[in-house]
Amino acid sequence: MSESNGRITTRGAVVMRAEAVTKAYGGTHALRGVDFELRVGEVTALIGENGAGKSTLMKILAGVEQPSSGTITLDGEVVAFANPTEALSRGVAIIHQELSLCLNMSIADNIFLGRERVRNGAVDFAAQREETVQLLERLEEPLDPRTTAADLRLGQQQIVEIARALSEDARILIMDEPTSALSHAEVQVLFRLIRELTSRGVSVVYISHHLDECLELADTAVVLRDGEIVARAPMAEVDLPWIVSQMVGRESGDLYAPMAYDPGEVLLSLDGVVVSDPDSPGRLAARDVSFDVHAGEVVGIYGLMGAGRTELLEALAGRNPILAGSVTLDGKDLTGLSVEDRIDRGLILVPEDRQRDGLVQVLSVGRNMALASVGKFVQGLFLNPKPESELLAETARGVKVKMAGFDAAIGSLSGGNQQKVVIGKALMTEPRVVVLDEPTRGIDVGAKADIFALMASQAREGRAVLFATSELDEVLYASDRIIVMARGRVVAELDPRTTSREQLMAIADSPAQATNARNEA
Repeated sequence: MSESNGRITTRGAVVMRAEAVTKAYGGTHALRGVDFELRVGEVTALIGENGAGKSTLMKILAGVEQPSSGTITLDGEVVAFANPTEALSRGVAIIHQELSLCLNMSIADNIFLGRERVRNGAVDFAAQREETVQLLERLEEPLDPRTTAADLRLGQQQIVEIARALSEDARILIMDEPTSALSHAEVQVLFRLIRELTSRGVSVVYISHHLDECLELADTAVVLRDGEIVARAPMAEVDLPWIVSQMVGRESGDLYAPMAYDPGEVLLSLDGVVVSDPDSPGRLAARDVSFDVHAGEVVGIYGLMGAGRTELLEALAGRNPILAGSVTLDGKDLTGLSVEDRIDRGLILVPEDRQRDGLVQVLSVGRNMALASVGKFVQGLFLNPKPESELLAETARGVKVKMAGFDAAIGSLSGGNQQKVVIGKALMTEPRVVVLDEPTRGIDVGAKADIFALMASQAREGRAVLFATSELDEVLYASDRIIVMARGRVVAELDPRTTSREQLMAIADSPAQATNARNEA
């Protein structure tokens, strides 16, 4: 085994190891006797449901948290990182699942925050901008380093997080859901970069709920369930059904709830809707969009990056202005109404970015869930807690959120359970139409199954459900009808029972091929 300055550098050799690691929070054990190892120049996929302990283990390796018991060794030496700065000094960097950018600062300032380039006693802003340009070129994202983070779309913010990790020149790189907001093209760029890093001896931990990404990229699969390692194998020896069954104890074919397609009257109707792009003044995000959503059906909107899905859904909810056309609910025009008025009429949006737009981090689980419907429980100048508590309990059971209690901090929940809180908040308003933008972004297959089952149950109760996704399998298996968007327009309406993945991708990628598909549904 070769070493350089005490560092293990032989490809395939164990460079970092966790042995019998346990992490307890009070009486709750997040990790139980975990043994985990990383090898030089290899990608290890750490797979598991939300709450399985993946992020906890990675935070321990990166010095964000310390284990209750057990040891961590690096280059054969026992280490105990007191904080991320110590871990980074030894070459261990982490990209966290939830974005941590300072939105009022530029891209360059975010990348070098706390590690500023200094020259003659002052920050060398020019050098930082130049290095930022080089990092973004590696990621094939030609952004101006002076751009404020708040002006970036979610996927670009994720790219900046990745660039920040690359700037640290780590030899162990932990990636926790790095592609949750990236387009397919951006994912492929990231994969090429990861392969370049591993060819230079960098060890990568890859955590993703996109299991196909793990199959394509990783050398080894490690499955964590309920805080314990339940399986590990070379990736060449595993497939998707094996991974799913190890994660959740059921086959992959059981993940999607059967849709109960029994459409009733039209609840939501779009007629010639035109929506601007809030991030690019003068550009139209959606043009001449017309379709109906019936009571009792789940309609999925599919499209590639830039199709206009998010802008359209936010316009339906009142967050973006509608420039032309009309939106009606139960035959009544919603155009021009505020977000609050649309909620009162029975339409609510579950936003794409739950952290930024769906949750208030300083509030508890219960306060977050009740936030949109608190007006129902006000009597005079006071809040009547009994009916609120009863509806909270009923909603929490319905959405299957796992929590210590309604007083628990929202940040104590896993990503999947946070998303269930956001959906529960929407359902507490008693909507007629539920609109969801990427409802399963960054959550595991078990939580996805719960959310799809919940969408189906809402349709069976007579509501109309409209959701947007960039996942082929999701829109094919969780929809009663598919609306395909490309470049801001509806290019096809499809029946998922008679549409293949290849057909759907071809139509979304080449709208001209949709000529005969418009009325196929």
